[in-house]
Amino acid sequence: MKAIQSTLITLTLTALLFLYGYVYQNISLANNDQTNFDTLKQNIAKPSDRVDFENDLIPIFTKFGCNAGACHGSAAGRGEFKLSLFGGNPQSDYETMVRQLAGRRINLMHPKQSLVILKPTAQTSHGGGHVLDENGEAAQLLHDWIQQGARYETLRQLERVEISPQKQVIANPANPIQLSANAHFSDGTMKDVTRWTVFTPEDTSAIEIDAATAVAKLHRRGRHIILARYLTEVVPIELIAPLNETPIKNNQKRDETHISSGTVDTSIDSEILKLLSTLRLPVSPAADDATFLRRVTLDLTGRLPTPDAVTAFLADSDTDKRKTLVDTLLQSDEFNEYWTLQLAKLLRIGARDRNTQGAFVYHQWLSEQIREGVGYDQVARSVILAIGDSHEVGPANFYRTVDGPREQAEFMSELFMGARLRCANCHNHPLDKWTQDDYHGLAAIFAKMETEQVVKVKQSGEIIHPATREKAAPRIPGDQFLPTNVADGRLELVDWLTSADNPYFAKAIVNRLWKAMMGRGLVEPVDDFRSTNPATHPELLTTLAADFVAHGYDLRRTLKRITLSETYERSSNALPQNKADDRFYSHALQKPLAPEVLADAISDVLGVPDIYGDQPEGTRAISLFNPNTESDALDILGRCSRETSCENSTEATDGLQRKLHLFNGDLLNARIGVPNSRLDKLMSDGKSPMEIVNEFYLAALSRQPTDKEQQFWKQHIDIEASANSQRAVLEDMVWSLLTCSEFVTNH
Repeated sequence: MKAIQSTLITLTLTALLFLYGYVYQNISLANNDQTNFDTLKQNIAKPSDRVDFENDLIPIFTKFGCNAGACHGSAAGRGEFKLSLFGGNPQSDYETMVRQLAGRRINLMHPKQSLVILKPTAQTSHGGGHVLDENGEAAQLLHDWIQQGARYETLRQLERVEISPQKQVIANPANPIQLSANAHFSDGTMKDVTRWTVFTPEDTSAIEIDAATAVAKLHRRGRHIILARYLTEVVPIELIAPLNETPIKNNQKRDETHISSGTVDTSIDSEILKLLSTLRLPVSPAADDATFLRRVTLDLTGRLPTPDAVTAFLADSDTDKRKTLVDTLLQSDEFNEYWTLQLAKLLRIGARDRNTQGAFVYHQWLSEQIREGVGYDQVARSVILAIGDSHEVGPANFYRTVDGPREQAEFMSELFMGARLRCANCHNHPLDKWTQDDYHGLAAIFAKMETEQVVKVKQSGEIIHPATREKAAPRIPGDQFLPTNVADGRLELVDWLTSADNPYFAKAIVNRLWKAMMGRGLVEPVDDFRSTNPATHPELLTTLAADFVAHGYDLRRTLKRITLSETYERSSNALPQNKADDRFYSHALQKPLAPEVLADAISDVLGVPDIYGDQPEGTRAISLFNPNTESDALDILGRCSRETSCENSTEATDGLQRKLHLFNGDLLNARIGVPNSRLDKLMSDGKSPMEIVNEFYLAALSRQPTDKEQQFWKQHIDIEASANSQRAVLEDMVWSLLTCSEFVTNH
C-alpha cells in the first residue's frame, strides 16, 4: 500500500512540475516578466524593428547549416532537436524551439541563457560545435527575438528573390565575381539578404565561394552553375567563362554538298552555334558520308548498315541522299522494332513475377503504336487510363510495373514529367517546388487502383500523409487538389499532363529523344527537370517541345529534325580547341552501343546468330520483349533488367566483365571462324586475304580501310598466299575490328 502511495505522490509531483513549466512558459510568452515589460511594449510599438521568425530567423538556420540534412534537418534530427529541412515548415520549427521540452530552449527572463543561443555559440556543450559568433548579428537577432517575446509572427510574405548576376559571361576568369541577393516582400519592401543567402556551386572543384563575402572565384573555364538559396527560394546562377581566349571565326554553315540547304534545321543549329560562339568553341567539320550512314542507321534502327547499303550510299551522287536515307529509315520495320525497344525500356516492360504473357501483350501493343505513328500523348493517355485483364490489355500492365501507389507516383513523374517527385516523400523537395502534398496527393490518385491480373478502379483506397497522419487528398502535382466528389482522378491527371501548355510532358520526351541521338540530354539527368538544373540550351529545348506539341506529339518528326541538323552531322573527331567539350555539341559525342544493339552487331558481322532462350534461331536481341530472356551474351554486355530505370546505368558502358569477354572470351572467339560464318564463307568463295579484310571493314565499320590500315595488314598478311593459309591472322583481324572503339561505339 505504501509503495502505491509513494508512486502516486511521485506521479503527482511530476505532473505538477510539468504543469508548472507549461503554465510558466505560456504566461511568459504572453506577458514576459515585469523587468522586460516596458522594453517589450516599446518593441511592439515599432513593427519595423521586430524580428520576424519566418523571414529573419529561418534564413539564419539555413545559412549556418542548422536545418540541413546533415544536422537538425535530417529525418530524425540531431540531439532530440529536429528542424524542417531548409526551413520548409516554419510553424513546425517554431513549435519545436518554443514548446518542446516544456519550453526549456527559450529563456524569456534571461534571453542570453536560452539554449538556442548557448549551444550554437558553444557556451555549452553542442554536438555541432561552434556555429555562431556570440557577438555576431545572427546571435543578436536570436536574442532580440526572444527578448521581444519569442512570438511566431510573419509580418510579410516573401514574393521573390532577385540574384545578381543570374547569368554572366566572364571575360577574365581570374576576376572575382560578387554575388548578391535581394528579397522582395508582400508589403512592398525590399531587403538585401546576401549575407543570409547560401550560395552553393554545383561543382566545388570549379568554383570557390567565400561564405562571408559571397565572392566567387572560378578555378577553370566553362559553364558553371551556382545555386542561391534564401528561405524556400532556390535560384540558379549561370557563369560562363569562354573555353578559349580568342573568339572563333570559322563556325560556318555545313558543306552544302551533303544536304541541300532547304533541309537545314536552322532553329537547332542557330541555338547551338550561339552558345558555341559565346564559349569560343570551334566546330568540327561535317562527318563524311560513310560515318553519317553508320551513325544514323544505328540511331534510328539499332542496326549496322549492310556492306551493300554502304557501297550504294557512297556511290550515290544525289545531294538529297541523306534526307532520303533518313525518310527511308524512319518508315522501316527496323525503326519500329528498335524504337519499340527504346520505349519499352522507358516503360520498364518486363516479365515481373514471371508475368510473361502480360509483358508480351504490352510489348505488342507498344509496337503497334510505333508502327501506326500514334502520338506520344495518346500513348501516355492509354497507359494512365488503362484498365482490364493485363494478359489481354497491354497498357494495363503499366499498373503492374512497380509495387504500390507511392512507387507508381514516382515512376509516373519520372517517366512522363522528367521530375524526381520521390524527393518530396519525407519532406518538401529541397531543390524544387514539389511538396509532400504533391507527392502523396499524386499517390492518392493511384491508391484506388487494383493491380492484380485484372486492373481496375477500387471503391476505396487511400494514402496516409506522413506530416498530417491523415488521409492524403488527391492532387495534381504542383497544380491543384481534386474535388472530393472525384471518384477516379486519373482523367483529370492525364488531361493536365497532356495539355498543350503542360511545362513538363513534351520537354521530358523531347529531351530523351535528343539524348538518344546526340549522346547527352539538354537536361541531364533526363529525369531530373528542375529550375536548379537548367538545360544547357533552354531556348532550344522549348522550341523543340513546342514543335513536338504543334505536330501531334510525333516522335518521327522530332527525330528527323535532329538527324538533318548540322549539329547532328558533325564529325566526332575533336579539334584541339574543342576536345574538352562534353556537352555543347561542337563535335559529335561517341555513344557506347546498347547491349542489345552490340549483340546484334556482333552477330551480323560474324554472320553467326546468337541464341536467346527458347526463341527461334535468328531472333534479334532488340526484338526480345522479356529483358530476362536467357542469354549469356546480353548478361556479359550488361543489359538492364528494367526493375528500375535503365537511363542512368553505367554497367553496360564500362563493365569490367564486358571488356574482359570482348578481349578474350567465347562471346567472340567461339564464333569468329566456325563453319558458315562470314569469314568461313568468304574463304570458301576463294576471296583473297585483302578482299576479306575489305569485306569485314565494310561490315563492321561501314567503310573501306584507310591507306595506313591497308599498309598495316599487308605487312602482317601474306597477300600472295591463299586465305586458308592465313586463317589465324584473319581471325585476329576480325577480333581486332570487333573490339576496337570504333566498332563498339556509335560515332
